[in-house]
Amino acid sequence: MATIHISEDDAARDFPGLLARVRAGAEVVIENGANPVAVIRTAAPPRRSISESIALAEARSKDLGYKPVMDAGFAADLEEIIRSRKPRDTSVWE
Repeated sequence: MATIHISEDDAARDFPGLLARVRAGAEVVIENGANPVAVIRTAAPPRRSISESIALAEARSKDLGYKPVMDAGFAADLEEIIRSRKPRDTSVWE
């Protein structure tokens, strides 16, 4: 990702162009002289909370008329991951 340094005046003069560059993946540092004032980059994609995800899954089950069943292979892999987990060593935290 390219980083573009631009003055406050140039940013104000062509803000739509500046946003187009951000949408294209650039990070823009707006500066007052040699001092950075702001950084503009694409926003992180929105994330769903666990409760939102559960509500969506329940609504989808209702729409389908049945509850989805976890694939047996995936379930086995998940159980293996859970069984292989080791307790966290917190002795170094103190």
